[in-house]
Amino acid sequence: MSVNLAKDWFVVASNSDSIYNVMFYITHHPTEIHFTQPEYTNVVRMGVPDHIKVANPEIYFPDNKLLVNRFQDDFVAKNGNLLDFFFDYTEKKVPNYHEVWVSSAHLPAKHLYFLELSFE
Repeated sequence: MSVNLAKDWFVVASNSDSIYNVMFYITHHPTEIHFTQPEYTNVVRMGVPDHIKVANPEIYFPDNKLLVNRFQDDFVAKNGNLLDFFFDYTEKKVPNYHEVWVSSAHLPAKHLYFLELSFE
């Protein structure tokens, strides 16, 4: 039996409590968040102040490096209300997405965590 380390990393990083907690924070403090309008209609981009507590930020929000992962299907199924909050910031009208990709990074010079959600 072989172990696919890339797949195991993908599962851990894309369904972390750290990412979930940041998303939860955003839903309760939207006025602290810098939302930007990306060029894609199915994407929402955010800048989150890096003073908020994040578990293992070096893993989930690496300094000046982009981490991209897909949320597992069960994460999307269990967190539909949370994800729909972010979907409402896209230009799409009907939430008929099946996959959600998350990109994250830490931008130390701007004192921000970068978070992008792409609904496919």
